[in-house]
Amino acid sequence: MKKMALFLLLPMLLAQALVAQEEEADLGIESSPGVFLQVTSSPAAKIGFNWRFRIPFLQGDGPLTRGNNITVTPGLEISPVDVHLTASAVWTPIAFVEIVAGGRIGSGWNINLFGDDIHGMGLNLAEEDADGYMRARHDGGALDGLLWQARAGAAIQGDLAAFFPGEWNHVIFRSFHEISHAAYSRATGGEFWFFENDAGENRNAFSYRGNLLIGYQMPIFLSMVALIAEAERFLQGPPDREQWGDHRLRWTFSGVLNFSVTERFEIALITQFRTRRNFLEPGWEYMHVTGRTLDTANPLCLEFHRVVVAFTHRF
Repeated sequence: MKKMALFLLLPMLLAQALVAQEEEADLGIESSPGVFLQVTSSPAAKIGFNWRFRIPFLQGDGPLTRGNNITVTPGLEISPVDVHLTASAVWTPIAFVEIVAGGRIGSGWNINLFGDDIHGMGLNLAEEDADGYMRARHDGGALDGLLWQARAGAAIQGDLAAFFPGEWNHVIFRSFHEISHAAYSRATGGEFWFFENDAGENRNAFSYRGNLLIGYQMPIFLSMVALIAEAERFLQGPPDREQWGDHRLRWTFSGVLNFSVTERFEIALITQFRTRRNFLEPGWEYMHVTGRTLDTANPLCLEFHRVVVAFTHRF
């Protein structure tokens, strides 16, 4: 009986969705669902679904305000170790400026992959071993806590083709900066925590993230090549944070090749390098972050991070 009710209800829901899309079109609202799949050379993968709504807002007649809009994008992201609801809103008040706000909420679990523990979420606790070193210990079970994040930022962007029109003149740049606050519900009193099998240096605090993109767009299959420099830094921390270099920016450098397979389907190939801090303690990888001492004479090195292949399709 329930299957029959669902069978009768489905055409009504489809008709309602078509009517809603027609009403959105009458208001100038553009909407499109999308799906993406991200695989990497590191033990990580992610699939996501979202629905983008582009709403005209405070549009003018001049070239700087003609396309003013707000783009709202709710979504769902799933990886082998976590699941999150996401949302973002981007306001374009003038052609070269974006104001961004967003957030996420979700939870995670842990898996063992080929003998290695992959931590989706959980506390990073410090325990003293027999030699007096502070060792890191993961503490957390499946779905035993919530992670939430709220963020706000702005971007300045430009395109050479705006001044010298031509399909081969799209030299683009984008500078983006944001402040965010993330919190794990089980963490208190400055405790550290893991997220998506990272280094476990997260805590309930404010952070800064910024990036600079310089690229070239082309009207061919290889539709864009770009370089991205991204910096992150915790804005809050304990008084002794300089001991392990927590006050320093964490840099990631990416080379991007974007391929437009069809008008709606794209593939991005991303190669990433990142800075890593050097520590004085042998075997520091297994130590708790607060037990490490930064090598101030040689504080940073550059290492290969990963290769990412991202598939994106908009319906």
